[in-house]
Formats: sequence, C-alpha cells, structure tokens
Amino acid sequence: MKPRIYLDHNATTALRPQARAAMIAAMDCIGNPSSVHAEGRTAKNIVERARAQVAAAVGASGADVVFTSCATEAAALALAARGLLGSEIEHDAVLGWINPSLPVDAQGQVTITDPATATLQLANSETGVIQTLPQGIAVSDVTQAIGRIPFAYSWSGVGMIFLSAHKLGGPKGVGALVFAQGTELAAQIKGGGQEMGRRSGTENVAGIAGFGAAAEAAAQELVDGVWDRVAKLRNILEEALAVTSKDTIFVGNGAKRLPNTACFITPGWKGETQVMAMDLAGYAISAGSACSSGKVKASRVLRAMGYGDDLAASAVRISLGPDTTKDEVLRFAQDWGDKLKRHRTRAA
Repeated sequence: MKPRIYLDHNATTALRPQARAAMIAAMDCIGNPSSVHAEGRTAKNIVERARAQVAAAVGASGADVVFTSCATEAAALALAARGLLGSEIEHDAVLGWINPSLPVDAQGQVTITDPATATLQLANSETGVIQTLPQGIAVSDVTQAIGRIPFAYSWSGVGMIFLSAHKLGGPKGVGALVFAQGTELAAQIKGGGQEMGRRSGTENVAGIAGFGAAAEAAAQELVDGVWDRVAKLRNILEEALAVTSKDTIFVGNGAKRLPNTACFITPGWKGETQVMAMDLAGYAISAGSACSSGKVKASRVLRAMGYGDDLAASAVRISLGPDTTKDEVLRFAQDWGDKLKRHRTRAA
C-alpha cells in the first residue's frame, strides 16, 4: 500500500521537530508566568523568548506581540469595533468584523483608496494570490504568508498584523497579534491582565514555546531558499495537470502567488467530488479554506473574482510543503488525471 501524500499545507502543517522539542521542554516547567517566584520567572522567560522569536520572524523591531489562542482571536482583538472596510476574499475570521465592499479583480487583487480605514490579507489561503499592502493599511492577515515569502512588519507600513502557529509548523491553538508600541487596543478578554493587559488568561506556555521555535525555523527556511524549490514543484505540478486537462483553469496564475499554492478549476467536476476521489487515492487536498470544511457551496473568494457558481464550485486547492517531493507531485498529477478520465467516462 502506497503511503498517503499530504498536499494541504495551507490548512495546517506538520509540527516541526524544533517546536516539538521546545514544547516538551516547556512542559517540565511547573510555574505560572504571572508568578514572581523562581518557577514563575522560568515560565515567564519561556514566554518572552518565544515572543522575541515570533517578533524576529515577522521583522517586528520595536513592536508588541500579544499571544492569543489562535489567529481568529487575534483578528477579533485587532478588528473589533473598528468598522474597517475589506473585501470578500478575506478569511471568515475577518469577514465578521468588516464591511466587505472593496472591489476584487479577476486576478484576486483588491483596490483600496483609503488604507487607514481598511484591512487586507497579505496572501489568500485558497488561491495563494499575494497582495501589495499599501502604506498605512490598518490591519493585515499575514497567516498564510509568514515563513513563505519575505515580509517585515517594520517596513510594511501596516498598523497591525496577525498570524497563527500551526500554519508554519507550530502547534494548533496558538496565535499572535503584532502592533506598534503605544497602539490603543481594547481587550476582548478581561481578567488578570496578562499579555500587557491586552489578553487576559494564563498563557499556554508549552504552545507558545512551540510557536516561537517554529517561527524561528520557518524564518531560517526562507533564508535558505526552501520555498524557491517548492515554487518550482508547484509549477511542475500545474504543467502536468495542464497537459492532462486542456480546459482546466489555474486561478490567479497571472498574479504573484504563494510559492506552494495551486488553485485550479476543472469545469464539470465538483471540487468536493475531487477531494473525496483523491482522498480515496491517498492524497489530502482541499476544496477551499479548511475553516469552511463541510460547507458544500461555491467558493465566495472565487465568486468575488468573477467566477460563476458552477466554476467556483469546481475548484480544488493543492498546497505543498517544505518536504514535498517531485515524485509526489507527479504521482498526484497522474492519479488525478486517471480520476478525471473516469469521471468524464461516467458523465458521458
């Protein structure tokens, strides 16, 4: 039996060895980071080391990093009561807080006229399309981009950014909000005043330690050119799929994209059907954002880009990881092509 091949890294990534080691070490620390005794100071030092690691990974010199339970919570902390404008391609965690009225073009690019009143994701999880963040943009979701493309908060001109540990090889259940020192931020969770009074509740010391270690490792991978190799594999994959199916549409291939992401539409073959067929064949892929799993409907991201419901419902996303191999993407292309032929034979 062939081993399964994981091609859904935008949904979540494997825990890095560095993160696992940091978490195991932190679990042996008994102290509460809010306590002033030696054990508490030890826990506090673990949290502060991770805070510095995350700040360095996002290029956040002279900024504050607040740890949260996830990027969704960090988004709420950044966006609540601000009334910002955004677009329909934003993640569900953002859509609930904004007015999604900004226009999106066919390549997934968003037009912003007043950055100070808007939020804009750096990279889309479904299409991989990368935005050019205008100077002065109020908030940006950088969850999919950190560790995969160059970014530095200090020169980005963004007011606040948020990200998630499990998208870059850290544990699930930890996120962070990054903002300039002195920024006014209304706490959404009140209590003991942890995290500089911005997010009360005892910190998840082990999870935060894993986040920091993963962020540091991810930043080094980017320096080492790992994602340049991944981009070449993504291109090989798309070329192989295009040979197999002449009518398959590759979404956003005229725009800058994340190096690991391929979103493609095969007319007449529903995305969820493809996901199930490839799952049975031993591959993990997606029909959209993992946070929208189980919702059988056309992607609103693709509809915002101008695709009709039938096409938007026939899209799947492949997202490669640092350990993905050429053999794996070519095997996927072959098996996907075989499934497509069977589907079309049955439909004829």
